[in-house]
Amino acid sequence: MSRKYTIVRLSQGGEKFEILVDPDSALAYKEGKGGEISRILAVDTIFSDARRGIRAPAEKMESLFGTSDPVKVAAIILERGRLLLTAEQRRRMIEQKRKQIIHLISRNYVDPRTKLPHPPLRIEQAMDQVHIPIDPFKDAEEQVQAFVKALRPILPLSMEQVSLAIKIPAEHVPRAYGTVKNLAEIRREEWQSDGSWIAVVKLPAGLKGEFLEKLGKITGGDLQVKVIG
Repeated sequence: MSRKYTIVRLSQGGEKFEILVDPDSALAYKEGKGGEISRILAVDTIFSDARRGIRAPAEKMESLFGTSDPVKVAAIILERGRLLLTAEQRRRMIEQKRKQIIHLISRNYVDPRTKLPHPPLRIEQAMDQVHIPIDPFKDAEEQVQAFVKALRPILPLSMEQVSLAIKIPAEHVPRAYGTVKNLAEIRREEWQSDGSWIAVVKLPAGLKGEFLEKLGKITGGDLQVKVIG
């Protein structure tokens, strides 16, 4: 197999179908970034075994896909099939997912003894001890719980929530509102006669610092915050 190409494989109706693709273009397509199928394909041929050069029978494609047009069938295979990552792609994607998982743990969990989030480096060092494989195709959010469960014996973790009462002056509300909504759950809100906004919000305790820092930048520190639970 040439270094320049890799395979996308799809099993359908008991048959195996494969296409040869440019690794980076195919990965971009699988990640939702689009691209022309004809440019992603190394050759416009559908195989039952690409490494051996065995072509898929046209009648099988007609039966299972409703067409034997190689570009149309390739689009289906690319959409539904499994991309065989190159070693470099796998390494890069796993490292990216690893960073996302560390960020999510640091953001959403705290040390129950101090009520403060663990530094990312501490989480990373603990992850090196648990040896849980990272799925490069699976969302980081879906993999966090497995890591939290494995990390707890060596790194105390608690998903604690904090409630804040905030008041933001009218001139800052248009920019601040979206940030509040994205980072916290708005439990109650009230608009004042002067246009200022009062709200009670709930968010992970580990996110409190980031939340207040972002609001502080948006408002220039012109806001009121009180911890209420």
